[in-house]
Amino acid sequence: MKNKILFLIFLIWFPLMLSAQRVVVIKIDGAINPVSVSFIHNTIEIAGKEKAVCLLIHLNTPGGLLQSTRTIVSDILMSPVPVVVYVSPSGSHAGSAGVFITLAAHIAAMAPGTNIGAAHPVNLVGKSDSVMNVKATNDAAAFIKSIAEKRKRNLEWPEDAVRNSLSITANEALNKKVIDYVAPDENALLNQIDGRNVELGSGNVTLHTKGAKIEYVEMSASEKLLDFISNPDVAYVLLVLGMVGICFELFNPGAVLPGVVGVISLILALYAMNTLPVNYAGLMLIIFSIVLFLLEIKVVSHGVLAIGGVISLFLGSIMLFKSSSSLDMIKISTGIIISVTVLSAVFFLWIISLGLRAQRLKTVTGISNLLGQTGETLSELNPQGQLQVNGEVWAAESSKGKIKKGELVKIIKVNGLTLFVESLGQVL
Repeated sequence: MKNKILFLIFLIWFPLMLSAQRVVVIKIDGAINPVSVSFIHNTIEIAGKEKAVCLLIHLNTPGGLLQSTRTIVSDILMSPVPVVVYVSPSGSHAGSAGVFITLAAHIAAMAPGTNIGAAHPVNLVGKSDSVMNVKATNDAAAFIKSIAEKRKRNLEWPEDAVRNSLSITANEALNKKVIDYVAPDENALLNQIDGRNVELGSGNVTLHTKGAKIEYVEMSASEKLLDFISNPDVAYVLLVLGMVGICFELFNPGAVLPGVVGVISLILALYAMNTLPVNYAGLMLIIFSIVLFLLEIKVVSHGVLAIGGVISLFLGSIMLFKSSSSLDMIKISTGIIISVTVLSAVFFLWIISLGLRAQRLKTVTGISNLLGQTGETLSELNPQGQLQVNGEVWAAESSKGKIKKGELVKIIKVNGLTLFVESLGQVL
């Protein structure tokens, strides 16, 4: 009787225990970079400490850095908890680096209306030296085949994706055994993988995900900021904005705001470039372009320096990021480059026009500015005395006869510190 009671308690307690299982869920939406690496690594550790049944990664990425991809793949392969990569929601894409990450997962799944592929190595302008391209392609092919072999997936298609830039739909990927499941949503996927056996480094485990508690983990505010500025387009804009702001402050001391914005932008840009493959020749061209714009303000070159600045800025922008590997998908949008170049040129040309206009203005300070102004005599001019003009007291001398105290006079000549005046015939 006692054994029957214990058995009934077990039957009641066991499902409750399973339902208490926890699934940690994160989202990777954007390029793969060092911030993504840190986020995934930390989340795997969290899932391990909390003894989660698995880590579910919603993935939507066009690609990213090769080194970051290798690190993420290594973390997934060595994960103490099962990792499920789910390309979702509908309309999402696992391209380039995303293919490697998806195949590395213990369980790979896609939502309807998504696609995976196009992992062929390319450089920033879409082509590279033939020898280096062959080496990069062979390296990427071997890398992705080793992942597929580890996970017992289709070995032919991943290599084709690398060598021929193939891309397939979710259903095609399922039929080719590139992925394990196609699921319309997160809950449906967790129901499908319930009871699935997964091989970990510590041994085989069975997933109990049906009815499991879902714990969503998001990037911290600092991680979101760093992820945002690690975007090549954002890093580039911050770099140019920072240099322009600082230069404006140097030539207009006391403006304050441009200097503050410039310094903050430049610091953020330097952090972002620390995580990106920077081509220092491109960076030097951008700095040189700013120098040329500033020289145009000081030196009359009839626009030659400004034109050189525009050309230098454009070429430097194109060259700014150079991948250490042709598998890296890092580049600046052509539209951003053109927009920043045009706006920078217009800004500096506007500054130059203001300077030229100021040079043509009549002098508004100094002794010569006193000519033609009206003053009031403080004493009788016979012919010498004193007068007040613009709140200042000057030595004065009448050019025609005696002038009474308190009369309005007009300044007709300046000789040293003496003003020569003539009476206007009016008394205050």
